[in-house]
Amino acid sequence: MVLNEVFKDYLEEAIGKDNSLVAFSAFERPASSSVRVNPFKSGPVPEGREVPWNRHGRILAQRPVFTLDPSFHGGAYYVQDSSSMFVGHVFRQLVKSAVADLGNERPVRVLDLCAAPGGKTTDLAASLREMFGDRFVLVSNEVMKQRAAVLADNAALWGDPNVVVTSDDPRAFAQLESFFDVIVADVPCSGEGMFRKDEEAQRQWSVENVSLCEARQKRIVADVWHALKTGGLFIYSTCTFNRYENDGNLSWMIDELGAAPVLKDDIISASKGVLKTEYGYSLVPGFVEGEGQYCSAVRKVVECAGSCSMQSARHGKPVARLQPDLLRDMFTVEMAFRQKGDLITAVPVNILPDVEILERHLHVLSAGCATGTFKGKDFVPDADLALCIAFRKDFYEVAEVSSDLALAYLHKDPICLPDHPKGFVLISYKGVPLGFVKNLGNRCNSLHPQHRRIRMDVGTISR
Repeated sequence: MVLNEVFKDYLEEAIGKDNSLVAFSAFERPASSSVRVNPFKSGPVPEGREVPWNRHGRILAQRPVFTLDPSFHGGAYYVQDSSSMFVGHVFRQLVKSAVADLGNERPVRVLDLCAAPGGKTTDLAASLREMFGDRFVLVSNEVMKQRAAVLADNAALWGDPNVVVTSDDPRAFAQLESFFDVIVADVPCSGEGMFRKDEEAQRQWSVENVSLCEARQKRIVADVWHALKTGGLFIYSTCTFNRYENDGNLSWMIDELGAAPVLKDDIISASKGVLKTEYGYSLVPGFVEGEGQYCSAVRKVVECAGSCSMQSARHGKPVARLQPDLLRDMFTVEMAFRQKGDLITAVPVNILPDVEILERHLHVLSAGCATGTFKGKDFVPDADLALCIAFRKDFYEVAEVSSDLALAYLHKDPICLPDHPKGFVLISYKGVPLGFVKNLGNRCNSLHPQHRRIRMDVGTISR
């Protein structure tokens, strides 16, 4: 390890001397591997022990080659550190009280502010759907454009049409005064909790970097604070240990922003190994099997001054010339169809007003489900349609394929489906939809996106 003495002092200050000795011993051991299952998709997933704070989480005995598992590419599960899943646990424990006054007047509104690459977004989406059905809208934001593209792709693989992906600086959300019921902010940090996975994070650690992160985190929270309704819930997390970026910032939120702490000891009654801090909880290697994570939560108790305009603005024309039954019958929920350029997208009707408000104020990368395009008389399904959990899987001819053939499809190798009729065919692996081909009889035209193709050698595959 390349950790310096100053970091040791910071860790002792945060979790105590005896606890820090346990942590330093654990830093020398390999990182664990875990996944979280998508409860709204079926199919084979890696087996493992259940994560104590997430019934869909699995701690694996060893890390498989996920790239060679077709279920991974179909969004049947997400690879996520088990400690990172604790943020979702806090969310599930507290969110119902944060939205108790809503009734059925509108969907629950949640913002995942610093969301890339998508681990917490997919966890929040599954949790919201389990608790509220389809009466929620989850805004998943990432300011960095390249990371935002990865986030949008992972959200599409997960397949929940109630997720809206945006790419904006936190200050842009101040326009949406009191819009959100819950904000989750896994803020950029000094990364002490990643030391087992990233040796470079150890080398880059410094007191100056901690101070820089602490100031940046305060700026992010302050910029987005006005977007949270009074009485709303703000969940704050980092993947670091020191008190300056964690409890120190919570103390600042309480003193300066009008926040009240809400976490109680009973939230971790079944979470052995999680360490209680002054305002939150710290997950530390040696005490838990995952990596480092801090999480806390506060409630906004002071009214904001002023308000923002919440007028809707339609981005994309309503689809008028299409056979309406063709599109409606593709989905299990009522959708509104819109067209931008050639692409037709489907947005759940019950969140459309919120989506239109978001489009007025933010840079929306995706909302709902990309459905397809018309080319001549043909409707060409989009790859994301196959992945959407609201898509009727029997709408198209289905080809259940072997692992070899699934990997060939995902590698964008030529495949042939002689036993299936000509036309568009849904490729499925053990019940997990992967995408579409157009079957021409003697060959298939793949509709799998080039940017999602497997690039590693998948070995000798039988055709």
